[in-house]
Order: sequence, then C-alpha cells, then structure tokens
Amino acid sequence: MAKRIEVLGLGAGDLEQLPMGVYKKLLGSSHLFLRTKEHPVVQELEKEGMTYSSFDSVYEKHDQFEAVYEEIVQTLLQKAEHETVVYAVPGHPLVAERTVQLLLQYGPKNQVEISIGGGQSFIDALFASLKIDPVEGFQLLDGNALHVGQLQLEQHIFISQVYDQFIASNVKLTLMEKLPDDYEVFIVTAAGSKMEVIEKVPLYELDRNVSINNLTSVYVPPVVEEEILYKNFSKLREIIAILRGPDGCPWDKKQTHESLKRYLIEETYEVIEAIDSGDIDHLIEELGDVLLQVMLHAQIGEDDGYFSVDDVIEGLSAKMIRRHPHVFGNGKAENAEEVVQNWQEIKEQEKGKVQASLLEGVSKSQPNLLRAYELQKKAAKVGFDWQEITPALEKVKEELDEFINELNGTDEGLQLAKKEFGDLLFAFVNVARFLNIHPEEALFETNEKFIRRFQYVEERVKESGRDFEKHTLEQLDKYWDDAKEKGL
Repeated sequence: MAKRIEVLGLGAGDLEQLPMGVYKKLLGSSHLFLRTKEHPVVQELEKEGMTYSSFDSVYEKHDQFEAVYEEIVQTLLQKAEHETVVYAVPGHPLVAERTVQLLLQYGPKNQVEISIGGGQSFIDALFASLKIDPVEGFQLLDGNALHVGQLQLEQHIFISQVYDQFIASNVKLTLMEKLPDDYEVFIVTAAGSKMEVIEKVPLYELDRNVSINNLTSVYVPPVVEEEILYKNFSKLREIIAILRGPDGCPWDKKQTHESLKRYLIEETYEVIEAIDSGDIDHLIEELGDVLLQVMLHAQIGEDDGYFSVDDVIEGLSAKMIRRHPHVFGNGKAENAEEVVQNWQEIKEQEKGKVQASLLEGVSKSQPNLLRAYELQKKAAKVGFDWQEITPALEKVKEELDEFINELNGTDEGLQLAKKEFGDLLFAFVNVARFLNIHPEEALFETNEKFIRRFQYVEERVKESGRDFEKHTLEQLDKYWDDAKEKGL
C-alpha cells in the first residue's frame, strides 16, 4: 500500500464555509490529526462526532516554532509508514502553513505521497471583511519572521501568525522602524467567522490588546503620506528621477559625471569632519550628501542608457559576497589582516591580468599626502621598507638638511628646494606609517587646532578695540600662548 498523507484545510473559522468534501473526510476519518484543536470549526465538528489527535501539547515542549513544526512533521511521516494519515490545519493548507511546506519537502524523500485538500484561506476572509481588492497590491508576511526589509508600505500589508503579545510586540517594533508610533493598524481576529472581531488601534497599542490569539492577523493600510515614505530607498530614487526629469531642477538636469566630481570630493571630506566631531546628527546629514552624489551619478547613467543604480547595487552585492568567502563561503580568516590579504588576492584574480607595477591601484585623484601613504604601504608589502624606525628618522633629518641647503636665495635654489620639500614630506609620511599615525588625520587635527587658537586670537584682538595691523607679532604670540594654556 502506498504511503500517503492527505492534508485538509479547516477554513477561516466558519463551519458553513467548509467545502462538503472536506467536511465528509473530517467526520469520516479514523486517523485524523490536527495541528491545533484551537479553531472554531473543531468545536462544532466535535458535536457531530469527529474524533482526532492534536499536536497542541508539542507547542509546550519547545521554545522555537520551527522545532514544533519539525516534530509534528516527523510524527506524521512515521504514522504514514503504517496507515494513510489525514492531517488538518487552519485555513488553507498552502497559505501560511509551515508544517505543510515541510511535508512537501520531506515527503518525497521518505516515499510518502502528500496530497492537498481544500479549505478556505483566511486571506480570502480578510479581503472580504476589510473590503479590499487584492489587485491593488498586497503583502502577506509571517509575524514570526518579520523584518523591516520586507515592508512595502505603499501596498496593503497582512501579517499572519500573530499568536500572542510577544509576537505582537516584535511586529510593533519592526513596523515602528518605518511607521509613526500612532499610525493606525487593524487587529483582525477570526476573520470570516461568527467570532470575527476587527479593531483599529494606534501602532503603539498593538501588543496591548488582550484578544490576540492563534486566529489573529494584523492589517497595515497602505501609506499615502509622502513624509512617511522618505525612509524608503525607492522614494529617494523617485525624487532624484524627478529632479533630473523634464520638469525638474535646472541645476540637477545640467550635471554630468565630470561636473559632479568636485562635489563628491567635498562631501567626502565633510563626512570625515562629521566623524571627527563626534556629532551623529551631522554625520547622518553628511552621509546623506554622499549618497546624493551616488544617486545623481546613477541617474545620469540611467538617463544616458548605460547603467542604473540597480546595476551599482548588483555589482556591489556580488563583490561583497565574492570577497568575503570566510563569511559567505568556505574560506577562513582569523583576523582583519588575513581578511585584507584574501581581499587583495581575490581582487587580483578578478582583474585577470598581470600588474605592470605593484603600485597600480593608488589613485592619482587622492590628496598627495594620502597617496604618499598608500604608495609606501604598497612597497612595504614586498619588503621594500626599513625594519625599524631609526633609519626612517635619519632620512627625515637628511632631507631637512638638503632642503635647508637649497635655500640660497636664487631661482635655481628655489626650484631645487621645492623638490627637497616634497622629499621631506614623503620621508616624514614614512615615519608616520611606522608609528601607525595616519598623516591625513594628524594634519586634520592640527588644522582644527590652528583654527581654534587663531579664532581665540581674533577674539582677543576684537576685545582690544584695535585692528590686527595695530598689534605687534609679539602681542599676537602672547594671545596664541594664552590659547595654548587654555588647552585650545
């Protein structure tokens, strides 16, 4: 005899909506199993003589729902070794029913045929009770595994499996990442049955409702307020497209990849400034400005027909997975240094060419202080480096002497001094690298310190009632020393 499990749906909760065929099989089965007996139809069928075994006790044994579902499925498969099993679940077997999906997955591996019977889905009842046309677009999500990336706020959202206050609380917190705390949602219990209850509540009260049970779903109406959608990437993309469109902004429409280069550099430095200031709100704003540059370049690419932001995202996602085999594959990396080494090796394999020079890849567009730092790092990787700092310091002294020697007041000496000055800077960057001091960061801090102290000098000059020109250098130096003493 073929091994077989027949799965039936108990419908949305009203006995009158149960198909006649399902009704007869439920009453006529001698080996009926229910995922849960906590369903309005079960109580009515009990009165008509239905006998069954339920898996409600399994829920008490496990902390995770997945473990519950696994035990239920394994038990059913074992039972099917000896007899044809009828298994009934709430709603329709193929809508938001994890045990049925597991049966369909495991059944063939165990030579057990899985057949699906009818049953009205709770989603049909929800559409009818809330008077919603599904053609408008909707999402059906699992309250047990809800995450913010799933939410499409411009569509009708139905969240099923909101069994209790704990799940309701998680659903609430997830929705609050995108929606205002007082956004109105609907708690729908036993939709389509005589026990149906629909309650509209502000989002912050979602987990305070005592009527939540295994027949509860949450309905989130589509968002129509523009401001709420500002967190959505799709909304940002739409805004940029409008700005570059026929009726958009004259400035945005005239931009090219070339014209935007300087803004990207400026915005990047402003992000660094925000990081150094420790001001999180400022950092959020400046990161937004950098993102704006990315979006503008992507929109220009789309307008020209060459690429879109989707291509940018796809390329980045693929690269991150390829270059992190220790996370997404079978690679290993015990520390950050090994990660960098693996990254470089994978990068070289991807490029598929022999480097003309080990110094390839250090961009000429970088500020030259940074470029010097990166060039030295590249050379040091193959051993072209001193083993300790003393020779590096001696090189700085040597370059300083050579620079001073060229300061002889002649034009030729000035040109030579310029070259020696570059050598001096390059040598001092090397010292910084030995000490793990990033030269750009160090110079930034010095610039900020100079600004603070000079502004202090400006204040003292203003208080004196005399212009800068009326002060001697010794007097200005005194103000400067005062600033130093104050820790500015």
